[in-house]
Amino acid sequence: MRGRVHSIETFGTVDGPGTRLVVFMQGCPMRCAYCHNPDTWKFGIGHEKSVADVLALYDRNRPFYRKGGITATGGEPLAQPAFVGALFEAAHTDPKGHIHTCLDSSGITYDPHHPELFERLLANTDLVLLDIKHSDPKGHHALCEVGPERPLTFGNELSRRKIPVLIRHVVVPGYTDSPAELAGVGRIIAHWNNVIGLDVLPYHTMGTKKYEELGIPYRLSGVPAMDPKRIPEIRKQILIARALERKRLGL
Repeated sequence: MRGRVHSIETFGTVDGPGTRLVVFMQGCPMRCAYCHNPDTWKFGIGHEKSVADVLALYDRNRPFYRKGGITATGGEPLAQPAFVGALFEAAHTDPKGHIHTCLDSSGITYDPHHPELFERLLANTDLVLLDIKHSDPKGHHALCEVGPERPLTFGNELSRRKIPVLIRHVVVPGYTDSPAELAGVGRIIAHWNNVIGLDVLPYHTMGTKKYEELGIPYRLSGVPAMDPKRIPEIRKQILIARALERKRLGL
Protein backbone atom coordinates (compact mmCIF):
# COMPACT_ATOMS: atom_id res chain seq x y z
CA MET A 1 0.00 0.00 0.00
CA ARG A 2 1.42 3.35 -1.07
CA GLY A 3 0.37 6.94 -0.47
CA ARG A 4 1.30 10.47 -1.43
CA VAL A 5 3.27 12.10 1.37
CA HIS A 6 4.34 15.73 1.55
CA SER A 7 6.94 15.25 4.28
CA ILE A 8 7.71 13.36 7.49
CA GLU A 9 8.75 14.89 10.81
CA THR A 10 10.73 12.44 12.92
CA PHE A 11 10.47 14.16 16.30
CA GLY A 12 7.05 15.81 16.54
CA THR A 13 5.92 16.93 20.00
CA VAL A 14 2.67 18.84 19.32
CA ASP A 15 0.74 16.31 17.21
CA GLY A 16 -0.45 13.90 19.86
CA PRO A 17 0.95 12.51 23.12
CA GLY A 18 4.69 12.03 23.52
CA THR A 19 7.34 12.22 20.83
CA ARG A 20 5.92 11.11 17.49
CA LEU A 21 6.66 10.31 13.88
CA VAL A 22 4.40 12.76 12.04
CA VAL A 23 3.39 11.92 8.46
CA PHE A 24 2.15 14.95 6.49
CA MET A 25 -0.13 13.60 3.77
CA GLN A 26 -0.34 15.44 0.44
CA GLY A 27 -3.63 16.92 -0.72
CA CYS A 28 -6.48 18.89 0.89
CA PRO A 29 -9.73 20.31 -0.57
CA MET A 30 -10.01 22.96 2.15
CA ARG A 31 -8.62 26.45 1.63
CA CYS A 32 -8.46 27.72 5.20
CA ALA A 33 -7.42 31.36 5.19
CA TYR A 34 -4.90 30.79 7.98
CA CYS A 35 -3.43 27.50 6.69
CA HIS A 36 0.34 27.49 7.22
CA ASN A 37 0.91 24.54 4.85
CA PRO A 38 -0.53 25.66 1.48
CA ASP A 39 2.13 23.53 -0.19
CA THR A 40 0.16 20.45 0.96
CA TRP A 41 -3.04 21.43 -0.86
CA LYS A 42 -2.40 20.06 -4.33
CA PHE A 43 -3.30 16.41 -5.01
CA GLY A 44 -1.25 13.99 -7.09
CA ILE A 45 2.17 15.34 -6.14
CA GLY A 46 4.49 14.71 -3.20
CA HIS A 47 6.61 11.67 -2.40
CA GLU A 48 5.22 8.19 -2.91
CA LYS A 49 5.75 6.18 0.26
CA SER A 50 4.77 2.67 1.28
CA VAL A 51 3.58 1.57 4.71
CA ALA A 52 6.86 -0.33 5.05
CA ASP A 53 8.81 2.88 4.32
CA VAL A 54 7.09 4.71 7.16
CA LEU A 55 7.47 1.88 9.66
CA ALA A 56 11.16 1.49 8.76
CA LEU A 57 11.66 5.18 9.59
CA TYR A 58 9.79 4.67 12.87
CA ASP A 59 12.02 1.72 13.74
CA ARG A 60 15.18 3.80 13.36
CA ASN A 61 14.12 5.90 16.33
CA ARG A 62 11.76 3.49 18.11
CA PRO A 63 13.27 4.05 21.61
CA PHE A 64 12.39 7.76 21.39
CA TYR A 65 8.75 6.97 20.60
CA ARG A 66 8.07 4.80 23.68
CA LYS A 67 5.49 7.27 25.02
CA GLY A 68 4.49 8.53 21.58
CA GLY A 69 3.58 6.90 18.29
CA ILE A 70 2.60 7.81 14.74
CA THR A 71 0.42 10.75 13.69
CA ALA A 72 -1.09 11.19 10.23
CA THR A 73 -1.76 14.83 9.43
CA GLY A 74 -1.71 16.92 6.30
CA GLY A 75 -2.93 18.18 4.05
CA GLU A 76 -5.92 16.03 4.90
CA PRO A 77 -5.14 12.41 5.86
CA LEU A 78 -8.77 11.33 5.38
CA ALA A 79 -8.31 12.06 1.66
CA GLN A 80 -6.12 8.90 1.52
CA PRO A 81 -8.05 6.56 3.84
CA ALA A 82 -6.77 3.32 2.31
CA PHE A 83 -3.12 4.22 2.89
CA VAL A 84 -3.60 5.71 6.36
CA GLY A 85 -5.82 2.77 7.32
CA ALA A 86 -3.16 0.29 6.22
CA LEU A 87 -0.48 2.27 8.07
CA PHE A 88 -2.48 2.39 11.31
CA GLU A 89 -3.37 -1.29 11.12
CA ALA A 90 0.30 -2.16 10.59
CA ALA A 91 1.19 0.07 13.57
CA HIS A 92 -1.29 -1.76 15.80
CA THR A 93 -0.10 -5.20 14.73
CA ASP A 94 3.64 -4.46 14.55
CA PRO A 95 5.56 -7.58 15.74
CA LYS A 96 7.90 -5.33 17.73
CA GLY A 97 5.00 -3.91 19.72
CA HIS A 98 1.77 -1.92 19.46
CA ILE A 99 2.27 1.63 18.14
CA HIS A 100 -0.13 4.38 19.25
CA THR A 101 -1.93 6.01 16.30
CA CYS A 102 -3.26 9.54 16.04
CA LEU A 103 -5.28 11.16 13.25
CA ASP A 104 -5.07 14.95 12.84
CA SER A 105 -8.02 15.86 10.64
CA SER A 106 -10.71 18.38 9.79
CA GLY A 107 -13.03 15.58 8.65
CA ILE A 108 -13.70 17.37 5.35
CA THR A 109 -13.26 14.30 3.13
CA TYR A 110 -15.26 11.89 5.28
CA ASP A 111 -18.03 10.40 3.15
CA PRO A 112 -20.99 9.10 5.21
CA HIS A 113 -22.40 7.42 2.10
CA HIS A 114 -19.33 5.18 1.87
CA PRO A 115 -18.29 4.49 5.48
CA GLU A 116 -16.59 1.27 4.38
CA LEU A 117 -13.77 3.37 2.90
CA PHE A 118 -12.86 4.54 6.42
CA GLU A 119 -13.57 1.38 8.41
CA ARG A 120 -9.97 0.10 8.50
CA LEU A 121 -8.64 3.53 9.41
CA LEU A 122 -11.09 4.27 12.23
CA ALA A 123 -10.89 0.74 13.62
CA ASN A 124 -7.18 1.33 14.18
CA THR A 125 -7.22 4.95 15.41
CA ASP A 126 -6.39 5.57 19.08
CA LEU A 127 -6.88 9.35 19.11
CA VAL A 128 -8.23 12.05 16.80
CA LEU A 129 -7.18 15.69 16.82
CA LEU A 130 -10.32 17.23 15.31
CA ASP A 131 -10.29 20.79 14.01
CA ILE A 132 -13.42 22.89 14.48
CA LYS A 133 -12.80 25.73 12.03
CA HIS A 134 -15.94 27.83 12.61
CA SER A 135 -19.25 27.18 14.35
CA ASP A 136 -21.39 29.15 11.88
CA PRO A 137 -21.97 27.63 8.39
CA LYS A 138 -21.57 30.98 6.60
CA GLY A 139 -18.48 31.82 8.62
CA HIS A 140 -17.07 28.35 7.93
CA HIS A 141 -17.51 28.80 4.19
CA ALA A 142 -16.00 32.28 4.25
CA LEU A 143 -12.98 31.05 6.22
CA CYS A 144 -12.40 27.70 4.49
CA GLU A 145 -14.27 27.97 1.14
CA VAL A 146 -16.29 24.85 2.05
CA GLY A 147 -19.17 24.18 4.42
CA PRO A 148 -19.01 22.37 7.80
CA GLU A 149 -21.39 19.52 7.01
CA ARG A 150 -18.84 16.74 6.53
CA PRO A 151 -16.63 17.77 9.47
CA LEU A 152 -19.66 17.70 11.76
CA THR A 153 -20.78 14.35 10.37
CA PHE A 154 -17.29 13.01 10.98
CA GLY A 155 -17.41 14.30 14.56
CA ASN A 156 -20.72 12.48 15.06
CA GLU A 157 -19.19 9.26 13.72
CA LEU A 158 -16.22 9.52 16.07
CA SER A 159 -18.62 10.00 18.97
CA ARG A 160 -20.67 6.99 17.89
CA ARG A 161 -17.49 4.89 17.81
CA LYS A 162 -16.30 6.31 21.15
CA ILE A 163 -12.90 7.21 19.68
CA PRO A 164 -11.18 9.73 21.98
CA VAL A 165 -11.12 13.21 20.46
CA LEU A 166 -9.07 16.27 21.29
CA ILE A 167 -10.77 19.36 19.84
CA ARG A 168 -8.66 22.10 18.27
CA HIS A 169 -9.91 25.60 17.46
CA VAL A 170 -7.78 28.36 15.94
CA VAL A 171 -8.78 31.81 17.16
CA VAL A 172 -8.33 34.57 14.58
CA PRO A 173 -8.97 38.20 15.63
CA GLY A 174 -12.24 39.36 14.09
CA TYR A 175 -13.04 35.93 12.63
CA THR A 176 -13.27 33.20 15.25
CA ASP A 177 -12.93 35.00 18.58
CA SER A 178 -16.38 36.58 19.08
CA PRO A 179 -18.52 35.48 22.05
CA ALA A 180 -21.14 34.08 19.64
CA GLU A 181 -18.54 32.03 17.78
CA LEU A 182 -16.96 30.65 20.93
CA ALA A 183 -20.37 29.73 22.35
CA GLY A 184 -21.17 28.02 19.06
CA VAL A 185 -18.04 25.87 19.30
CA GLY A 186 -19.00 24.93 22.85
CA ARG A 187 -22.49 23.89 21.75
CA ILE A 188 -21.13 21.75 18.91
CA ILE A 189 -18.72 19.74 21.05
CA ALA A 190 -21.30 19.41 23.86
CA HIS A 191 -23.04 16.69 21.84
CA TRP A 192 -19.97 14.45 21.75
CA ASN A 193 -19.27 12.28 24.79
CA ASN A 194 -15.83 11.27 23.53
CA VAL A 195 -14.19 14.70 23.83
CA ILE A 196 -11.20 14.40 26.17
CA GLY A 197 -9.67 17.85 25.75
CA LEU A 198 -9.72 21.25 24.07
CA ASP A 199 -6.76 23.07 22.54
CA VAL A 200 -7.36 26.71 21.67
CA LEU A 201 -4.63 27.81 19.28
CA PRO A 202 -3.71 31.48 18.72
CA TYR A 203 -3.57 32.56 15.07
CA HIS A 204 -0.07 33.47 13.91
CA THR A 205 1.39 34.91 10.71
CA MET A 206 4.46 32.68 10.39
CA GLY A 207 3.15 30.94 7.26
CA THR A 208 2.78 34.05 5.12
CA LYS A 209 6.20 33.61 3.50
CA LYS A 210 5.05 30.33 1.91
CA TYR A 211 2.18 32.15 0.21
CA GLU A 212 4.61 34.66 -1.25
CA GLU A 213 6.86 31.86 -2.52
CA LEU A 214 3.91 29.99 -4.06
CA GLY A 215 2.33 33.13 -5.54
CA ILE A 216 -0.91 32.60 -3.59
CA PRO A 217 -2.79 35.65 -2.25
CA TYR A 218 -2.89 35.62 1.56
CA ARG A 219 -6.51 36.33 2.50
CA LEU A 220 -5.73 37.39 6.07
CA SER A 221 -3.17 39.98 5.09
CA GLY A 222 -3.22 42.73 7.71
CA VAL A 223 -4.89 40.62 10.40
CA PRO A 224 -2.69 40.70 13.52
CA ALA A 225 -1.59 37.60 15.37
CA MET A 226 -3.81 36.61 18.27
CA ASP A 227 -2.56 37.73 21.67
CA PRO A 228 -1.67 34.49 23.51
CA LYS A 229 -2.69 36.11 26.79
CA ARG A 230 -6.33 35.96 25.63
CA ILE A 231 -6.29 32.19 25.13
CA PRO A 232 -7.16 31.05 28.70
CA GLU A 233 -10.25 33.27 28.80
CA ILE A 234 -11.31 32.22 25.29
CA ARG A 235 -10.95 28.56 26.23
CA LYS A 236 -12.99 29.19 29.37
CA GLN A 237 -15.80 30.72 27.31
CA ILE A 238 -15.99 27.65 25.07
CA LEU A 239 -16.02 25.26 28.03
CA ILE A 240 -18.74 27.24 29.84
CA ALA A 241 -20.93 27.13 26.72
CA ARG A 242 -20.26 23.40 26.42
CA ALA A 243 -21.22 22.76 30.04
CA LEU A 244 -24.45 24.78 29.72
CA GLU A 245 -25.42 22.94 26.54
CA ARG A 246 -24.71 19.53 28.08
CA LYS A 247 -26.84 20.48 31.07
CA ARG A 248 -29.66 21.53 28.74
CA LEU A 249 -29.36 18.21 26.89
CA GLY A 250 -29.27 16.24 30.13
CA LEU A 251 -25.83 14.81 29.39
